[in-house]
Amino acid sequence: MYVRENIRWRVIWKLGWKKTSLFALYSLLVCLMYRAGIHSLDIPWQPVATLGIAVSFYIGFKNNGSYDRFWEGRKLWGGIVNYSRTWAIQTLEYITSVVDAPGVQAPPASGEELSVRHRRLVYRQIAWVNAVRLNLRRQPGLWQEHVAPFLDPAESEQIRDRQNPPAHLLRQQAADLRILRQERGLLNDFQHVSMVRSLEELFNLQGGCERIKNTPFPRQYAYFSLVFVWLFALLLPLGLIGEFATMGPDHIWLTIPFSVLVSWVFHTMEVVGHTSENPFENEMNDVPMTAICRTIEIDLREMLGETELPPKLAPIDDILY
Repeated sequence: MYVRENIRWRVIWKLGWKKTSLFALYSLLVCLMYRAGIHSLDIPWQPVATLGIAVSFYIGFKNNGSYDRFWEGRKLWGGIVNYSRTWAIQTLEYITSVVDAPGVQAPPASGEELSVRHRRLVYRQIAWVNAVRLNLRRQPGLWQEHVAPFLDPAESEQIRDRQNPPAHLLRQQAADLRILRQERGLLNDFQHVSMVRSLEELFNLQGGCERIKNTPFPRQYAYFSLVFVWLFALLLPLGLIGEFATMGPDHIWLTIPFSVLVSWVFHTMEVVGHTSENPFENEMNDVPMTAICRTIEIDLREMLGETELPPKLAPIDDILY
C-alpha cells in the first residue's frame, strides 16, 4: 500500500512513460501527415468529445468496483486483527487453573501447563494469519520463514503441504479446545462455545479473502475499459488537429501536447482501477498484509508477557507491504 501523501514523480513516470511515449509518437505522426496535405484525417470534434464522456463514465464505474474490492479486503483484514486479539484475550482469561467443567475430574493445571497451552494457542493464531497471507499471495515457499517458527515442528510439517493450510490450523485450534473442555476441564460450556464462535468468525474472514482472491474482477469491465481508452486516444488527435488548424497552420503542432495530456489522464484513470482489482497480489496498491501480520504478532506476543518483540514494519520506498 502506497503510504506517502503525494505520489513521487518517478512513480508516476514509471507507470505511464511507455504509453505516453506512444501517444506522443502517434500524435506527431498525425501532425506530419496533416502537414503533408492529408487533411482527410480531420474529423469533427463533437463525436470525439462525446466518446470521451462515455469512456470517462465507464472508467469511473470500473474504478468504483475496483476500489470496493480493495476496501472489502482491507475490512476483512481489519476483522482478522480484531478477532486475533479477541482470541488471545479469550485464551488468557478463560483458560485458567480452575476446573470449571461439570463432570470432569482433573487436577488443577499448573502454571507451567497453562503457560504452555496459552503460548500454543496464541502462537498458532499468529501462524494462521501468516498462513492466510501466504495462501492469498501464493507464496508457499515462505512457510518455513513466516509460519513454521510459531508451530511445533511436527505440526508444521504435517500441515504445510495441505491444500489449505490455514483451514487446518483452525481445525487444530478447535481440537485443542475440545481437549481443554472434555479432558482437562479448563473450559466450561459458555467459554468453549464463545471460543468456537471466534474460530467461526476467523473462518468467515478467511473465506471472504479467498472469495476476492479466487473471483477475478469481471473481465468484460476490465477489458473493454482498456479498449475504450485506446479507441479514444487514437481518435483524439484526429479531432483536435482540425480545431487547432482553424487558428493557423502552425497551431496544428499544439495537437501533440494536448492530445498526450488528455490521453495520459484517461490512461492513468484506467491504470488506477486496474491496480486496485486484486488487493492480495503484494503490489504497490494492495492491502499491506505483511505489516498487518507483524502488528498482530506484536500485540499477541505482548499479551503473553513477552518483551523481546520484533519491530513494526516500515514502508520500503513509500510502500507498506
